[in-house]
Amino acid sequence: MLFLIPAYLSENSPIEYFAPSIKEYILKTDYFFVENQKTARKVIKFFAPEKKQADLKLFLLDKYSETADLKEAQKLMKSGQDFGLLSEAGLPCIADPGNLMVKWCHENNIKVVPINGPSSIILALISSGFNGQEFTFHGYLPIDKTEKKTKIHFLENQVQKTGYSQIFMETPYRNNPLFEDLCRFLSPNMKLCIAANINDPKEEFIKTLTIKEWQKNKPELHKIPAVFVIGK
Repeated sequence: MLFLIPAYLSENSPIEYFAPSIKEYILKTDYFFVENQKTARKVIKFFAPEKKQADLKLFLLDKYSETADLKEAQKLMKSGQDFGLLSEAGLPCIADPGNLMVKWCHENNIKVVPINGPSSIILALISSGFNGQEFTFHGYLPIDKTEKKTKIHFLENQVQKTGYSQIFMETPYRNNPLFEDLCRFLSPNMKLCIAANINDPKEEFIKTLTIKEWQKNKPELHKIPAVFVIGK
């Protein structure tokens, strides 16, 4: 089986935020697909401190991976070895490359077991006050300035035309420049929700304002995990 194991959104999240089943599934296997070994070991230790780190068999699965790169793991799974799939943060396979192995499992008759956990994208949406029935997640916006401006205008047009909430992210060290671009390119009355440090008991920041209001209340978002949502 392949267990889809959620990670915390904040290292400061109390363990009580999470279902006990996360620990149970981590203890079931020593074999894991991970996007970053250091982060994965911290997550495993958080949920199951008694797990022996020396026993862990970690297989790198990132945005550059291809199915052919994972032949050793695939052979083990076909022989009956259970694996866990860990995200960097939140649920696997959302803004995360884990779907590569999930797809392979379905193609090879290997059971996929999703485990309940937090998703920053969904938590941001339900906290925004925007349309939660119809929405689109865009992942990361373009880095190129011209392409980013075009994309921001497109997102605003989608909100105005369809009413769908538009959700997107940025690499944390580029959050402040993205905020400036949103204030520059969106209409003054367009509403923007910023959800940062989600699930951090002390530092969580979730607020929805118009662009005109945000221009007067600039947040500090540098190197802070954040999700952005525009909507009605």
